[in-house]
Amino acid sequence: MLLSKMAAEGGGKEMNEIKTQFTTREGLYKLLSHSEYSRPNRVPFNSQGSNPVRVSFVNVNDQSGNGDRLCFNVGRELYFYIYKGVRKAADLSKPIDKRIYKGTQPTCHDFNHLTATAESVSLLVGFSAGQVQLIDPIKKETSKLFNEERLIDKSRVTCVKWVPGSEGLFLVAHSSGNMYLYNVEHNCGTTAPHYQPLKQGESFAVHTCKSKSTRNPLLKWTVGEGALNEFAFSPDGKFLACVSQDGFLRVFNFDSVELHGTMKSYFGGLLCACWSPDGKYIVTGGEDDLVTVWSFVDCRVIARGHGHKSWVSVVAFDPYTTSVEESDPMEFSGSDEDFQDHLHFGRDRANSTQSRLSKRNSTDSRPVSVTYRFGSVGQDTQLCLWDLTEDILFPHLPLSRARTHTNVMNATSPPAGSGGANPGSNGNSITTPGNSVPPPLPRSNSLPHSAVSNSGSKSSVMDGAIASGVSKFATLSLHDRKERHHEKDHKRNHSMGHISSKSSDKLNLVTKTKTDPAKTLGTPLCPRMEDVPLLEPLICKKIAHERLTVLIFLEDCIVTACQEGFICTWARPGKVGLLPSPNQANSPSGTVV
Repeated sequence: MLLSKMAAEGGGKEMNEIKTQFTTREGLYKLLSHSEYSRPNRVPFNSQGSNPVRVSFVNVNDQSGNGDRLCFNVGRELYFYIYKGVRKAADLSKPIDKRIYKGTQPTCHDFNHLTATAESVSLLVGFSAGQVQLIDPIKKETSKLFNEERLIDKSRVTCVKWVPGSEGLFLVAHSSGNMYLYNVEHNCGTTAPHYQPLKQGESFAVHTCKSKSTRNPLLKWTVGEGALNEFAFSPDGKFLACVSQDGFLRVFNFDSVELHGTMKSYFGGLLCACWSPDGKYIVTGGEDDLVTVWSFVDCRVIARGHGHKSWVSVVAFDPYTTSVEESDPMEFSGSDEDFQDHLHFGRDRANSTQSRLSKRNSTDSRPVSVTYRFGSVGQDTQLCLWDLTEDILFPHLPLSRARTHTNVMNATSPPAGSGGANPGSNGNSITTPGNSVPPPLPRSNSLPHSAVSNSGSKSSVMDGAIASGVSKFATLSLHDRKERHHEKDHKRNHSMGHISSKSSDKLNLVTKTKTDPAKTLGTPLCPRMEDVPLLEPLICKKIAHERLTVLIFLEDCIVTACQEGFICTWARPGKVGLLPSPNQANSPSGTVV
């Protein structure tokens, strides 16, 4: 009895212990304590009520080989450092630039990689009061302030990004649910902008600015209901994925302003999204504790991943551990011409880890051998790594080798609607979630968020065979309504100060005519848990004391950050102790551990 009690206590202590290393099939990832970036005093930041810590990188291609630059925000402060990664210890006493703001806090930022040089970089910074600042931290200049009088939008900036391939265009999302396109060369005007409709679709509308002379914003997007939490451009810059507090992923053709497809979370808001390196898949995370993999080509959910115990705050693909082996791109059934040339992306950027990944001679009907690696971090302070493999991507084709390296709870069964099949056709052969998932899942198994007010279906999403399954699912009764209380407990225990736990009262007129939101469950918009494969994480490790807010995959390391303001560098296998700098041996800072 005593032994079992001691063992239980020991196990509990170990569970709560913060990990400093973990092992995957590639080898050992190790936290480099000397490469930790933070405020110069290294004191943990009291994060109550503050905006998430964010990190942005840029490479300025200077001659020293030390071209990486790092920007991060902590509370009211913004720091800009030389990032030395796995090579040298961080020198926190010498930030290139440091700014402290009054009356507002930085919430997000983005470098223009196209224009960055060793002498000048363009950094956009969004703020909690709605403004956007353009600064050059190398020259220590502030060149412009957009939405200065808050005439365009008074709500918090949730995401800001340069338009890919552009030197002057950038996109800004707000918690109002609006998104604005700016040009750095134009002024914002001294009066509130007047708009005229450009395009309106299901749950979105786009307006142009009505004025005699060109002014900012060039475009105003109103997307969904509630806050627009994040957006991400596709690798080719042609498409835009938006995730909102109403629980919807909406993917637009950015230039033509057309809605390409939509997806609905299992419940609650979606908080983050990212594209696979080849642009074929989007992964989202949010308040349902799940990561969801959505196929861009088929406009459907192909897998969900359950490993987090609270909201998922960041998802990101690892292009250096993602392997794409191409045979004939035309064999990709139903693929877009736009994306043929991006198939090479993962292979080109993958590092030597690729040689350890499974490879296949594509002599059968399977076009490629693929292993996508992605990661997620959450408010549960955990880092999860996931592999998305062929048996999930091509479930109908026979496997020519035993499945390895992937923990999939029911991967042997094809996902709903795969390849245009009836979404319900495989339901009986798929393991139910109750039998195959860890105990925390019932909390994530509640009905969809009751505040959502549209089904989000679009003809382009529902066309062909996919639509054939909708009527069948629409007649299925909703089950376990009593499980709604799990969602309430969950949100109370893990709520964030700056994210509303319910959707905004503001309703888009377009959405009011739609059907009961609960009817999205069991349709291609939001398949039931048993109708798509459920992934288990390769690793799931507690790596911080406070909620995690950053996950970035670099060539020789992984970068994470938590709300205490600590930016951590995890060396990839074989990258620890690499000291290419000739001055390293003489540098006392290089020996700090």
